[in-house]
Amino acid sequence: MILNIIIYILFGLISGVFGGLGMGGGTLLIPLLTIFLGLEQKLCQGINLVAFLVMALFSLVIHYKNGYLETRGIVFIILSGIVFSFLGAVVAGVIPSKYLRMAFGVFLCLLSLYQAFKAVKK
Repeated sequence: MILNIIIYILFGLISGVFGGLGMGGGTLLIPLLTIFLGLEQKLCQGINLVAFLVMALFSLVIHYKNGYLETRGIVFIILSGIVFSFLGAVVAGVIPSKYLRMAFGVFLCLLSLYQAFKAVKK
């Protein structure tokens, strides 16, 4: 029980730091929860969404205070984000967890390759 609480705090710390940096804490939180705690992918996505809301609000305030917000075009980003988040949630609800895990793994691998090539190019 106490070990689980420590693990949850550690995972929250890791995802919070990366989320605060704007890198997407869920990119780490979802694999951490599925791999190390054996939770189902869909449950981890839900946990990530709740955690993201709180982390995003705090990050938003800090980035705003530092003058790092650009509001031009934000309405289009918000509206399309709402529509496609809804559609993504519907699709994720229909797709078996096994395929979601595989798709997320492929996404992470592609993201890693992109970042590696980008770093080498510099």
